[in-house]
Amino acid sequence: MDTDIGRRSLKLHEQVRGKIAVASRMELTSRADLSLAYTPGVAAVCEAIADEPDQAHTLTIKNNTVAVVTDGSAVLGLGNIGPLAALPVMEGKALLFKEFADIDAWPICLDTQDTGAIIDTVRRIAPVFGGVNLEDISAPRCFEVERALQDLGIPVFHDDQHGTAIVLLAGLINAARVTGRRMDEMRVVINGAGAAGVAIARLLRCIGQTPEVCTPVDDIILCDSKGIIHRGRDGLTPIKQELLEITNRANRVGTLQDALRDADVFIGVSKGNLLNGDDIRTMADAPIIFAMANPTPEIMPDDATAAGAAVVGTGRSDFPNQVNNVLVFPGIFRGALDAMAPQITDEMKIAAARALSEAVDRPIADCVLPDPLDKSVAAHVADAVRRASSA
Repeated sequence: MDTDIGRRSLKLHEQVRGKIAVASRMELTSRADLSLAYTPGVAAVCEAIADEPDQAHTLTIKNNTVAVVTDGSAVLGLGNIGPLAALPVMEGKALLFKEFADIDAWPICLDTQDTGAIIDTVRRIAPVFGGVNLEDISAPRCFEVERALQDLGIPVFHDDQHGTAIVLLAGLINAARVTGRRMDEMRVVINGAGAAGVAIARLLRCIGQTPEVCTPVDDIILCDSKGIIHRGRDGLTPIKQELLEITNRANRVGTLQDALRDADVFIGVSKGNLLNGDDIRTMADAPIIFAMANPTPEIMPDDATAAGAAVVGTGRSDFPNQVNNVLVFPGIFRGALDAMAPQITDEMKIAAARALSEAVDRPIADCVLPDPLDKSVAAHVADAVRRASSA
């Protein structure tokens, strides 16, 4: 991390003492105001909701409120630092919800890393919220938590998985246009089999979607720290075994470098400095590189470009084509809340990715994704998600 940015951030946080706050939306200047906002008038609102629970969406904060839930087990690149130390990140997430989609989000940092306890706690607090954004929960527990909460009747979305995957897909759609490739003819190597890598593989293979909605990537090889994940490997987790149903159809074996030979695309969600120019030169002509490890990418953009890469993206804001989840999660939830959607479906994810790719009018090598600070993007994504929800 840049030490100067760190010092400035510490000073700013000390000055503001919290990046978000609760604001009143009603005047409270008279006894009449008090009787309407609280007792006795509020009793009629309670009775209306008791008779028709869906009215909570039109009579309370539930219509525009998201819980940002973490256990602090996988925070940024810092690892398992716990719920209290995770609070500044969750505050930041809530700030982004407000700034980009006018959604009132609140950090919920749980003092447990027990999967069952997290699931039970979210169930118990769900009546207050219109949606739940799961954040920085380590794999494989994050998969189980998200899966178990899909019956809440409100959208539950693990952004580290799906937000990353949606932005990546949008960037890849435009990178394919820049390089003249077809999605269904690509060979893609994904390095990193954690939350983001798993979600990217599933989204690129269009799992859960019809051919009319999504065109699957032709061939995906998934790698972890031990190399290519293949059918003969011992000690694979259930998730990795499940992924072999949709990846590595030729059952290739070997290292990451073996996987890269003649590949069209490298997607890195792992750790820095894993690749060099020689590795890129073994890939297909004019390959596409998304090296998203933070703060140090798997290969620096200049090195990848010098070795022949046609399009390079990273997770950093100081290089072109930043894969930044803020491009999608505010719009995803805005659209889902407006539609009163009970879940965020695969169709809604694909719609978000397409909308995000379309937000770039004329993709070029250094611009396959919109600027993360472009606040018009969230509205564009939200509209697409809303329409997909009602389709």
